[in-house]
Amino acid sequence: MSWELDEAHADFAATCRAFVDRQARPLVDRAETTGTFPQELWRQLGAAGMLGLVTPEEFDGSEGDSLAVALLAEELARASGGIAVGPLVSAYMAGTHLVRHGSEAQQQRWLAPIATGEAVAAIAVTEPGTGSDVAAITTRARAGDDGWLLDGRKMFITNAGLADVLVVGARTGEPGRGGLTLFAVESGAPGLSFSTPLPKMGWHSSDTREVVLDGVAVTRDDIVGAEGRGFYQIMEGFQLERIALSGMGIGHAAECLDLARGYVAEREAFGSPLAALQTVRHTVAEMEIELEAARLVTYQAAHRLDTGHPEAARSVARAKYLSAVAANRVADDAVQLFGGAGFLDESPVARHYRDVRVLRIGGGTDEIQLEIMTRGMVS
Repeated sequence: MSWELDEAHADFAATCRAFVDRQARPLVDRAETTGTFPQELWRQLGAAGMLGLVTPEEFDGSEGDSLAVALLAEELARASGGIAVGPLVSAYMAGTHLVRHGSEAQQQRWLAPIATGEAVAAIAVTEPGTGSDVAAITTRARAGDDGWLLDGRKMFITNAGLADVLVVGARTGEPGRGGLTLFAVESGAPGLSFSTPLPKMGWHSSDTREVVLDGVAVTRDDIVGAEGRGFYQIMEGFQLERIALSGMGIGHAAECLDLARGYVAEREAFGSPLAALQTVRHTVAEMEIELEAARLVTYQAAHRLDTGHPEAARSVARAKYLSAVAANRVADDAVQLFGGAGFLDESPVARHYRDVRVLRIGGGTDEIQLEIMTRGMVS
């Protein structure tokens, strides 16, 4: 087995790099300052084929694979975590539920618009008191005249204020895993409302809000997948979500490493470049080791996920954990090497430092990934 990208994936990574350098990087400073996602990027990403990597060709997708998603995430995150996460959530964390489990009508309505960037999707699962414990969701679906009425609150929902459709988890049955159902809820539905954008440590240019459902009417036609199967569909969706987040970690780490290498080669101290100091060179080497280890583990996890490997879930958890931790360490080392310049808010390494922290929380915390890996150790 080769650890190198094949020609098709290498070419795709290069295409992503060129797109990000040309279209995304020039928008980062404005997006960070205003705290808003650049709206023009949606259609540009769609036209470049970057939002339909796992979407069937009949819906303007390319039927690609998880590794392609990881490569896209890596390149987007090199520019900005806030800019990266919105499209990744729409296409590969929310939209994939419609790809895998959407009805024919739902797919006809949403898949092509999401893939082309004409529509935005969000996934509304997390609640103020329920994060990692998905089975404890309290949002209720109570019987209505022609279906259900959704009541509850969702928290930390990326793309909430931008979304045309939200995939919402609600309880249609008994407590626990078997009583959850996913619904496709269109923006503008009566009873659906949002908070103002939540101020965050990082991801300044992503839209993150609380979602309030107050008697939102849904019907059987709005169910995504099967009634009572929502928990299992969410767990399935987590796999690609974690590959995307792992790719983001790689991108943050790669950008911080490049920035640090350039800085220590140019910045002089004690009469010579910082790179002349052994301790500095060794720090850079350690950063590279962390990055490459995370990259290889992520690529393996993506391959295993696509091929149905029996260890796929453990591999994905390993990649999610390692990439998040490595990205945080590499970003921290980059700030240290930059010294006072790295502590300035306007510094790129400071932005990456802020953005990477959430990768150890979102999509399943470090602790959840370790729990997945250690299940079965105790009978």
